[in-house]
Amino acid sequence: MSGFSNFAVSFTIISILSGCLTLYGTGMGTGGPAVIVWGWPVVGLMTLLVGLAMAEVCSSYPTAGGLYYWAAKLSPRNGPLFSWFTGWFNFLGQVAVTAGIDFGAAQFINALLDLQGWFSATQAHTVIIFGLILLLHGALNTFGVRLVAMLNNVSVWWHVLGVVVIVAVLGIVPSKHESAGFVFGHFVNTTGWGSSLYVAALGLLLAQYTFTGYDASAHMTEETRDAARTGPRGIIISILVSLVAGWVLLIGITFAIQDYNGEMNTPTHVAPAQIFIDAVGSTGGKLLLLIAIGAQLFCGMSSVTANSRMIYAFSRDGALPGSALWHRINPRTRTPTNGVWLAAGGAFVLGLPALWNNTAYTAVTSISVIGLYIAYVIPTFLRLRLGSAFRPGPWQLGRWSRPVGTVAVVWVAIITVLFMLPTANPITRDTFNYAPIAVLVVLGFAGGWWLLSARRWFVGPKVQGSVEELAAVERELGGA
Repeated sequence: MSGFSNFAVSFTIISILSGCLTLYGTGMGTGGPAVIVWGWPVVGLMTLLVGLAMAEVCSSYPTAGGLYYWAAKLSPRNGPLFSWFTGWFNFLGQVAVTAGIDFGAAQFINALLDLQGWFSATQAHTVIIFGLILLLHGALNTFGVRLVAMLNNVSVWWHVLGVVVIVAVLGIVPSKHESAGFVFGHFVNTTGWGSSLYVAALGLLLAQYTFTGYDASAHMTEETRDAARTGPRGIIISILVSLVAGWVLLIGITFAIQDYNGEMNTPTHVAPAQIFIDAVGSTGGKLLLLIAIGAQLFCGMSSVTANSRMIYAFSRDGALPGSALWHRINPRTRTPTNGVWLAAGGAFVLGLPALWNNTAYTAVTSISVIGLYIAYVIPTFLRLRLGSAFRPGPWQLGRWSRPVGTVAVVWVAIITVLFMLPTANPITRDTFNYAPIAVLVVLGFAGGWWLLSARRWFVGPKVQGSVEELAAVERELGGA
């Protein structure tokens, strides 16, 4: 991969046309325009600090294992322990973010089909579409590896031009727009909770969920030229471009709102779809919806790609049940296709509770944020603990390394607690946030396996192999 392709993977998985739009309806009820618009730059700047800290470590250890490999290298005494839990949190977050992206795309596709009168927008129908999208992305990553690489590059321009088109159309076509006071200051609370501060904090999920997946640049470094420089740049540039473009997108959509209550309670359950229709008419609104759907499908495809590489690296070291199966390489495509289907299957399981839980999508996105950001920050914490013994790569923060890393660790601790809290009141089966359960199940399984068995044999990430071992792999793949 080129440096641009490496950046393209992370930018595509961040996907402002996915995260910003699929959680926009949630944001309308948890703080409304004020939190949607102002929460974005606040979260974006904090995310940039997390990304800077990650990028510095990535420059020292550019490998497909990424985060869990870094954790092992940065902890001389307890490397296997930190590597184990970093890998498991990363695995949870990667699977959950794939679920969040493709479930969001399924909601938008179902909304479009409902508007056409072809397929009503019910949760059961959305789950069916969700499964079909995962099958598509699994197949692409299994049989169309070169096509996936090409589509990743196309995706960057689709996202950039898509934002320009959507904002321009919403800015020019509607006969009326909301006032600046409404866009930048109107607060809404439909959660049932009485504390405005608590609700505003919950509303930060829209931005924080969108700013996930940029670790893909690290996972793809073994396939990238000049990885010690291009990997870190891919992380940082993807965050910066998303920060600017995402803010423009959110402001543009919020100005275009025509009927706030009606659009928040739309029959399609997709607020941006109704905003598009109300603002520019049925045909124009559906075309804007297609732009968003295209971006979301690109995003999900790239998420499965990055997820499968992490699964390959982690199972290569024996850290997943059935590791021999998941790190097997397809002789024709030379990619970990079994890992692709584990990523897709795990994502589908996480999305299934949507059949009986009205806040399932919020829970899935919360799980992705918690899992990924804990995995993001463990290497940063270990790098801080290592102090001057850390050997930076060609891309480094210098004297800013410690303050940037410290703020990043504190921020992740805050959002980890925040997004496991209840999102709706009263708490019932339909509104229960099951994010803590998913996190505890994975933590309990990984912790139990470590104590009972893995601590005696897991030594952390393994090297790829000697020259002779790699030559043997090549012969095997080539059928020699």
